[in-house]
Amino acid sequence: MSKATVTKLFVGGTITVIAGTILAILAVALAFANDVFVMNGSEVTAVRGGTLAWSLLGLGILGGLAIMGGLTAGLISWIGALLNTWQRESKGWFVGLLLLGIFNFGFVAMIAYLLVGPDGTAEAARRSAQPAPHPTPA
Repeated sequence: MSKATVTKLFVGGTITVIAGTILAILAVALAFANDVFVMNGSEVTAVRGGTLAWSLLGLGILGGLAIMGGLTAGLISWIGALLNTWQRESKGWFVGLLLLGIFNFGFVAMIAYLLVGPDGTAEAARRSAQPAPHPTPA
């Protein structure tokens, strides 16, 4: 997977997560503003049924699905970045991406990779394009 593909997938996934979060927050805020929830102090004790409640539930579910889709795209882009950096002779970027991803700093690692990381597919293509040295007879 090329770095350009990884970049598009990561940015698209990030935008999708942000949009899904906004949609879910908006659904809950509209539910509170329109008294869909029956409150007892600060606790929600029931939900008033009706068209608005079901519509807002659908918006909340849609927001949750968008968040899950965006997170999946982010995971796939991280795996693509790992595969891309594995093709390099120097494994520093690969180890850095792998460890930061494992220890829950994958977002930071992906931002660093997108800004200054190498494109392993271009390096692999250069290596394969170089002619192999011909052995000279002794």
